[in-house]
Amino acid sequence: MKKVMVRAMLGVAAAAIAIPTIAQVTKARYGAFGIDLTTQDKAVKPGDDFWTYANGAWDKRTQIPADKGSVGYGNVLTDEAEANVRKILDDMSANPAAYGATGKQVGDFYASWMDEAGIEAKGAAPLKPYLDRIAAVGDLSGLQTLFATTGYASPIEVGTIPSLSDPTHYTAVVGQGGLGMPRDYYLLKGEKYDAFRAAYKAYIKQMQELAGIPDAAAKADAIFALETALAEKQWSPEQSRDIAKLNDPQTIAGLKAKAPEVDWALILKTAGLDSSPQVLMTNNTALTETGKILVATPLQTWKDYLAFHFVSDHAQFLPKAFDDAQFNFYAKTLSGVEVKRDRWKRGVQLTNGALGEAVGKLYVDKYFPASSQAKMAELIENLRAAYHDRISGSTWMDADTKAKALAKLAAFEPRIGHPVKYIDYSNFKVERGDLLGNVMRSGEFQHQLELERFPKPVDRTLWGMTPQTVNAYYSPLANQITFPAAILQPPYFDPNADPAVNYGAIGAIIGHEMGHGFDDQGSQFGPTGKFENWWTPASKKAFTERTAALGAQYDTYEPIPGTKVNGKLTMGENIGDLGGVEAAYAAYQKYQAKHGKAKVIDGLTGDQRFFLSYAQAWQNKRREGVARQLLLTDPHSPAKYRVNGIVRNVDAWYKAFNIQPTDALYLSPEKRVHIW
Repeated sequence: MKKVMVRAMLGVAAAAIAIPTIAQVTKARYGAFGIDLTTQDKAVKPGDDFWTYANGAWDKRTQIPADKGSVGYGNVLTDEAEANVRKILDDMSANPAAYGATGKQVGDFYASWMDEAGIEAKGAAPLKPYLDRIAAVGDLSGLQTLFATTGYASPIEVGTIPSLSDPTHYTAVVGQGGLGMPRDYYLLKGEKYDAFRAAYKAYIKQMQELAGIPDAAAKADAIFALETALAEKQWSPEQSRDIAKLNDPQTIAGLKAKAPEVDWALILKTAGLDSSPQVLMTNNTALTETGKILVATPLQTWKDYLAFHFVSDHAQFLPKAFDDAQFNFYAKTLSGVEVKRDRWKRGVQLTNGALGEAVGKLYVDKYFPASSQAKMAELIENLRAAYHDRISGSTWMDADTKAKALAKLAAFEPRIGHPVKYIDYSNFKVERGDLLGNVMRSGEFQHQLELERFPKPVDRTLWGMTPQTVNAYYSPLANQITFPAAILQPPYFDPNADPAVNYGAIGAIIGHEMGHGFDDQGSQFGPTGKFENWWTPASKKAFTERTAALGAQYDTYEPIPGTKVNGKLTMGENIGDLGGVEAAYAAYQKYQAKHGKAKVIDGLTGDQRFFLSYAQAWQNKRREGVARQLLLTDPHSPAKYRVNGIVRNVDAWYKAFNIQPTDALYLSPEKRVHIW
């Protein structure tokens, strides 16, 4: 089943080292109390550039590894998690019988990826049945059947999400898709983007030639022209995070009225979702135009498009020539990454994607102590209390809206470490010598899981990330915040660190995820996850004024000459960052009120350690190509501005570091944005 990327609805480089468990450590992992002070550049005033003050020395001495697009603490933890998962996978691959049926599946899947000699020996033969199926398409009905079939590209993505009007049940959802580059790369002017477009056209040609497809150059021209036509009609990333505009529920008849050229009944039946009484039509105007492009484009061009994308999308599961071509375009040309990651690392990520919870269960048993779960639960409740106080004391919200906001806050459901139950993979057929087949069957297995769940009430115990993922998320349709085990490690969370450090790092992350429930999009969902308005007009107006002011600040930041931060695209994440820091700081003050005022350590007050910890958690540097892509597509601001753009709005930061009006980051009190 196609994944519809409605993110607002659903919410790197060091040597691998073993992650210490609680029993193995007696002091903070970084420095004397949880912060590595050697990362600082004290020649820079904190009020001029706080990120560089905290991380400048690290930035100067750190090189981005040749196989990565960025480097920072998040990458360190990902590398560590991968190294630990590798130990599990290597043992499963070598001794599959020791782990039972699921262990054999995992071991065989990983082994099929690591069998480079076997992959080379098969050549392009594994592609044949799939390309033959595309070649056999004789009309638009056959074409649209493939659009809705797992594993094939499509300009119309189909999937399921909890219903916006009733999040206890699922609904079918359709949206735009089908491009081989970020949308804006087809549209933006300038030599840089001209070069990307030329390289992409050459890549389309190369992939077809590797697969033995004739007349590759002419077909590449037609495929590129088709994708450009689609890009011109698709919504921008900032438009695609506007929930109100995305919310267009339709019957099949309604879909037909808006895009009559598309056989919606056939697509939904093929996807197994024809029983859905309504279908959420996201990107509705784009889909209307896609229907017109569908019938205006020769059938053969669509078939060539499908064949190219099938080869490209599955290139890493084919011989080295295919894999290298895909890497050279997507990683080297677009992102500036110099060399491929070690094969075992890529295999770990692939296996995590296909059998992630089977691996995750073993990962949790081995690397996630129960004590961390208890400490996190305490931190979360402290952050909830801080938000309660801040909402209750808000000067811009009226009493009715405050009451509704507090009801939503009380309904937040935190999930820590791992799911309470894991996915059963027993119906997933894995063959040790069939990598491409395993990948295709994995997609079909996930599709069938969705179809099994679709007619049932939404299972709130399901996780959208594996325990071994270094990340966290908020789901507005469930009003849940989720923290996988792998992110609950230093520097984000260290049970042996100074409390100021934990509140500044993981505390701000917890506050950030809670803040998504009250950002510009999450604030449109109620306590149960239903899309509903709980705001009075006066409070909504005051909220919009504050968020607009924050967006205007971010619109001025220019990480790459000629390419600025998009304040609208990054609005939700910026609100989450600002609310997260202020709530975490308030929670830290509550901690001190209970346990006593923090002592000065290494010349730093507790408040200074809090803000330095926050800044160090965003220690990151990116290649220009990666930074450019993310500025155009990612709702998160670059790390430097997740620090500098936030602290300049926080009153306590000014006091902690004696920030003066002559400092570059200084904002007069009336210009500082305070939301939550």
